[in-house]
Amino acid sequence: MVTKEKSTAVLRAAGLTEEDMRKLHAEFEKSAPNEHQEFLEFLHIPEEEIRSIREWSRGKS
Repeated sequence: MVTKEKSTAVLRAAGLTEEDMRKLHAEFEKSAPNEHQEFLEFLHIPEEEIRSIREWSRGKS
């Protein structure tokens, strides 16, 4: 099963920083919000955390 922890570990191993990952989420949310939601659900992230990620991805927090 793909999880947030596994995908984050792969992105870090590929050289992405925390800031890079925040930019990735922001661009994903901007260009494909429905798919971003589906991606976060695919990673088995809890609903409340998804809501938080999507809010800061939109620049709302």
